Amino acid sequence: MTNEIAPSIVLGNVEITRIVEWQGPFGPARGLVPDAEAEVWRANEEWLAPDHWAPDTDSAVMALQTWVLRSGGRTVLVDTGVGNGRERPHSPHFHRRQGDFLGLLERVGVRPEEVDVVVNTHVHADHVGWNTRAADGTDGEDGAWVPTFPNARYLVPAADDFHFGPGNAYGGGLQEEDRLVYEDSVAPVHRAGLIDLWDGSHRIDENLVLESAPGHTPGSAVLRLASGGDRAVFVGDLVHSPVQILDPSHGSCFCLDVHRAAASRLRILERAADERELVVPAHFGGAGAAEVRREGKGFGLARWAAFGTG
Repeated sequence: MTNEIAPSIVLGNVEITRIVEWQGPFGPARGLVPDAEAEVWRANEEWLAPDHWAPDTDSAVMALQTWVLRSGGRTVLVDTGVGNGRERPHSPHFHRRQGDFLGLLERVGVRPEEVDVVVNTHVHADHVGWNTRAADGTDGEDGAWVPTFPNARYLVPAADDFHFGPGNAYGGGLQEEDRLVYEDSVAPVHRAGLIDLWDGSHRIDENLVLESAPGHTPGSAVLRLASGGDRAVFVGDLVHSPVQILDPSHGSCFCLDVHRAAASRLRILERAADERELVVPAHFGGAGAAEVRREGKGFGLARWAAFGTG
């Protein structure tokens, strides 16, 4: 399934619309979540397949998506996907990708110039890609990238900006993939003066607050929504697969600090269960989000969200 839009839902005074840039088998299930043994996937096949796991190929199924929030009279994007025409030689799903992300936004009534706030939960390739687009309207081969959302403030965790940016030599080791991501998707927004760096917490409006949840990356964050009696938490990559809800100690292969990420994941899920926050991960297919409940040493799924699959 590719380029599909699921319905919107309303929580309190906030409308949430889901934009799916891509969805499908991503790679070996235990490559994504190394500590989740084969028995865990098989025991939960009834609800993991087909939206989160493809049993025939033992592949994790993931979605690349952006959440559009209309809150307080403003339009907020949570993460911006992969982008088009990017050099991502280390990521076959992302390398020189071409898609219709801006068309999908327009279909739900959002033009680039109408976006007020862009939230990057962290600085990874599939969360910052559409921060920018090619200046000449091509795939960016000329190397000229400009902010896609020229009237928006881009909220980027300060710790990630330092870690992946030139101040820390792209993660401390001049890693080529990190350098490419920063230079085409973050640095141009800096040059345009549109980035606001934050640390700890940052209130966007009366409904939305960013909070640090480090581990997946040094500055990885969650976005909490509280409006009326409704609650949600956009957890970015703290949770890549539902098997990490069953056991929060299970990290993903992309976590830079597995133990710190597990502590953040446990804390966020405990609060979500206690306060009945809808958990909205960056990469869940199917319904895309769920309420969780405490269950033994981990958590179970109380119910899926009202989002469909398009």
